[in-house]
Amino acid sequence: MPRFAANLSMMFTEVPFLDRFDAAAQAGFTAVEFLFPYEHPAEAVGDRLKRNGLTQALFNLPPGDWNAGEKGFAALPSRFSDLKAGLETALPYAKATGVKRLHLMAGIANRGERVAIEAFYKSVAWAAEFFAPHGIDIVLEPINARNVPGYFLNDFGFARDLIQELRLPNLKLQFDIYHCQIIHGDVTMRLREMMPIIGHIQIASIPSRNEPDGEELNYPFLFEELDRLGYAGFVGCEYNPRGKTTDGLAWFKPYAGVKP
Repeated sequence: MPRFAANLSMMFTEVPFLDRFDAAAQAGFTAVEFLFPYEHPAEAVGDRLKRNGLTQALFNLPPGDWNAGEKGFAALPSRFSDLKAGLETALPYAKATGVKRLHLMAGIANRGERVAIEAFYKSVAWAAEFFAPHGIDIVLEPINARNVPGYFLNDFGFARDLIQELRLPNLKLQFDIYHCQIIHGDVTMRLREMMPIIGHIQIASIPSRNEPDGEELNYPFLFEELDRLGYAGFVGCEYNPRGKTTDGLAWFKPYAGVKP
């Protein structure tokens, strides 16, 4: 049975960020993820996790100036020093939360430019090697061009090839089903093909990015497929609730309380 992690950047936004840990636990989640924790002290985030008996499934490495449109800088040759500084910034949060996987964002760059590809390979290898001694995986997530125009990593095949080429044991694929359906379709076959390199999965309805309870994909089938494939990682609920978060959790009731 899948182990779901509530995404606290998108769910339970009816309450302040630190209170969302309590809300997620009360709703039956045993794990959480979020985009970025950096506006809050690492100790405060870790305390909320421990207080609620929650597991931290994932969060993102610093992306740069998010409000100005930056989406990471791993593929930006001129920002390598910022990338290295971001790894140092994230480390205390990783220690405080006990997280075992971190998402490295590629940034807005042209994948047709050799310098961007070289910068991305360099950044990915550096980040993976930086966190390897701490037992932490780096995950790479292809993101569709409709949601993030110009994002460098917008192809699952490119991500797969890079991971297989670098052969770093703590480098994995973040397989967001929402993004895969928009970019490529054929989600089930891609899950079957890429399962050996998948380190994290995320879900949302397509095309609305709401609760995974309808629209284009049959999520109950996909959840069963994850069991058939032996997936033992987390499934992040990275969706925008249609209304109050708890009012849209009927899909989750059969899975509530599943322990990490």
